[in-house]
Amino acid sequence: MELSRREFLKLSGAVAGGLMLPGGLSAVALASGYPLHKAVGETPTICCYCAVGCGAIVAAEGDQVVNLEGDPDHPINRGSLCSKGLAMAQLHTVDGEINPRRLQKPMYRRPGASEWEEVEWDWAIEQIAQRVKETRDANFIETDGEGRTVNRLEAIASLGGAALDNEECSLLVKAMRSLGLVYIEHQARI
Repeated sequence: MELSRREFLKLSGAVAGGLMLPGGLSAVALASGYPLHKAVGETPTICCYCAVGCGAIVAAEGDQVVNLEGDPDHPINRGSLCSKGLAMAQLHTVDGEINPRRLQKPMYRRPGASEWEEVEWDWAIEQIAQRVKETRDANFIETDGEGRTVNRLEAIASLGGAALDNEECSLLVKAMRSLGLVYIEHQARI
């Protein structure tokens, strides 16, 4: 019988606890029939928040996450998760429903307005693209003061956050560099 590290620790704890009870050896027989995995489906995954890549185990029943914990067999975090990693379950559902605090559509606050309003994705993406192009066209620097080609844009900066994974960060940096940005910062320092 081949045991993972996690299964070994669970079984060892059950046996040690059983030996401390009155009639301890009968507890050893009970421990051998103890299921080491939850009855629901457990899936190993990687935390989606930062570039560290911590491992997690997600237990789900149907379409609902019922448990989330750090993966003790993962070489990076060895079973621990930060507060954001532990909150991953809230990304999808809360009590079987889509989390009501999670935004589903882009929000826009018009100049001079005090309230945010929901807008459509197509409109928001078009507005962002238009404003980036206008800013780039107006502020792009082809040569420096000495006539050297620099092809840079100093009027826009990019600030990434821990909600992006490594692949998204890589694509973001490539896109920003292709626009000529020099001010690029990210939580994971890529």
